[in-house]
Amino acid sequence: MKFSRRYLDAYFILGSKDTAGRDPLIILERALQGGITCFQFREKGLGAKQGTAKKELAQAMQKRCKKYRVPFVVNDDVDLAIELNADGIHVGQEDESIYSIRQKLTKDTFIGVSATSVVEAVQALRDQADYIGVGPIFQTSTKKDAKQPIGLEGIVRIRKAVNNLPIVAIGGISATNVSEIRQAGADGVSIISAISMAENPFQAAKQFRHESKMFE
Repeated sequence: MKFSRRYLDAYFILGSKDTAGRDPLIILERALQGGITCFQFREKGLGAKQGTAKKELAQAMQKRCKKYRVPFVVNDDVDLAIELNADGIHVGQEDESIYSIRQKLTKDTFIGVSATSVVEAVQALRDQADYIGVGPIFQTSTKKDAKQPIGLEGIVRIRKAVNNLPIVAIGGISATNVSEIRQAGADGVSIISAISMAENPFQAAKQFRHESKMFE
């Protein structure tokens, strides 16, 4: 699937540990119905699924994404992304290099990279990442290893440094701060708990989609 920056409008990230005990497949289905524009499978943390269980969950999630024609992205696991022919893969600073990953993927598989600073963002631009995940913007409890928040000013600085490279913001995102994040220079927002832990994931996803549509 050829990359489009519109995929970043309302970019949902989910793993089995992000649902407070609820079925992640049901959460994803509701989020898809609500209008998310991209989905990233991120199965990490204490008690996360491994091996066959992880693959089966990924396959079930990918099937749902295909039904709604929403891109399916795998976090970090290059082998799984290749096996499932995922639409994209997202990697962190400590993961395999973009150059190395590119040699293994089909030409239409897009690659996103996490960046917490201007230096990392510029390197991702040089490495020809399709987009960068910038953050954390605000304080977040979803990722235990999250770094110091860069704030809206961080988005502004990175946007100036990477020109037109697509940016998706992550970390402490809520529907009420989407507007200011977009105005700071991000092309969209990544959401985990604001949808996965919401009482009504459908409504939460719908609200994020609505806020992003204001900038189309």
